[in-house]
Amino acid sequence: MAKRKSMYTCSACNANAPTWMGKCSNCGEWDTLVAKKEALPRETSNAAAAFATSVNQYGDEKEAIQLLDIEAPSIGRISTGIEELDRVLGGGLVVGSVVLVGGEPGIGKSTLMMQAAIGSANSSQNNSQNNSQNNSKPSGSVLYATSEESAYQCKLRAERVLGGMEAEDLSGVYVLSDTDLERITAQVLKLRPKVLIVDSIQMVYRDDIESTPGSVTQIRRCCLELVYLARQLQMAVMVVGHVTKDGQLAGPRVLEHVVDVVLNFEGDRHYALRGLRGLKNRFGTTLEIGLFEMGREGLVEVDDATAFLDPDAPPRAGAIVCPALHGSRCLLIEVQALVAQGTYGQARRRANGLDGSRLTMLSAVLEKHAGIDLGDQDIYTSTVGGLKLTEPAVDLALCVSIIGGYTGIALPSDVCAIGEVGLGGEVRSVPQIEQRIAQVRRRGYKKLLVPINQQKESGIGCIGVASIGDIGAFLQENAIEIPSDTRLSDQEKSKFAECG
Repeated sequence: MAKRKSMYTCSACNANAPTWMGKCSNCGEWDTLVAKKEALPRETSNAAAAFATSVNQYGDEKEAIQLLDIEAPSIGRISTGIEELDRVLGGGLVVGSVVLVGGEPGIGKSTLMMQAAIGSANSSQNNSQNNSQNNSKPSGSVLYATSEESAYQCKLRAERVLGGMEAEDLSGVYVLSDTDLERITAQVLKLRPKVLIVDSIQMVYRDDIESTPGSVTQIRRCCLELVYLARQLQMAVMVVGHVTKDGQLAGPRVLEHVVDVVLNFEGDRHYALRGLRGLKNRFGTTLEIGLFEMGREGLVEVDDATAFLDPDAPPRAGAIVCPALHGSRCLLIEVQALVAQGTYGQARRRANGLDGSRLTMLSAVLEKHAGIDLGDQDIYTSTVGGLKLTEPAVDLALCVSIIGGYTGIALPSDVCAIGEVGLGGEVRSVPQIEQRIAQVRRRGYKKLLVPINQQKESGIGCIGVASIGDIGAFLQENAIEIPSDTRLSDQEKSKFAECG
């Protein structure tokens, strides 16, 4: 990209000089040279406008129209062929929208995009069969632009995730291995796909910008042009973005303000369960979450995370199931807590799948209102399967698991807990209690700890809890003996002592 040069002009005689001088060499006046920026050529100084002009011929002329005269496009949404992804998007990809998908390296973003490309191509071709036209380019095609892999690597991934589908299902998917946005745009204008997938935006660059790929300037410019392409050509665009060490989308946060939908693909890469959560959605709710399991043939949709609970597992101290809400679905997630002896004043609080600041607060509430001395105890909490629980309704289950881990008391495997805990130790009501109880009973759980003000509407089998001070008495009354096969015998303990 050319740089703007400075010229110096004499205010007395309008003579030009390449550098500043105290005296004008033409008229001899002193201190009359004034710096001025040299104008750049139109195609360099306003490259974004030139790009828009080149694409305008493919869209309609922009005119102001009345709000009542605005008509919806013929195909409002495009199905990705993945029910969990369509659920989070609010029913599918909206025509003319830009979706940003972020996640940690190795979580499965490229696999999800390839499956979405195949599913979108099949659904678009099925919708366009009745309105087929005589042209050389297939209607409803998908362009997968990869900037990190070769075309052959994309083909290998596509063959792996095909599963029970036939090879003809790939006929509507085009792959372009390139990092230059200008060449990607040329292929878009040539193929006119219904869906464009860019994996990833951090490697895409514009040649007329001097900064390196991945910089804020490059990302902002490339993303703005993709948004303009989506609006003008009425196609859906899906963009893959990297995350920083803090778990934020790289940019910094430039992309989130430009795009229409932001999805976060979360989970531990060492666990099979993955969660796709909506952080921003202009066309739907952000409360939904899609569940996937990483398998040999790619990502498999999971209808209910309860399948990851082991029904034959023996009762364990510091573990309890919580009916947590994710959008329109209720998931039964097991919350575990390990309380071990630590150093006074340097006690550790670690949360995996839970809010770490919430854990610290609840630990202080338990010390104040439950009479438990946790000042010299290390507390480690986790959720089974790697799913993240962010709603405050998990507080009661977390407190029960911490008390159980501290006292070593195990509850029966048919007990659940739900409720929000305040700073005064009171247990507050939670929303949609009926849906949670219905899911708990459908799964065969007999007892459910609920806030005491919701006990009457909860029905039989629900035990009201007024404050966390009542949890200790409930644990003592319902405590069961841990099976001997889950504990070390005295002989095994002596062997470990000899080895130590």
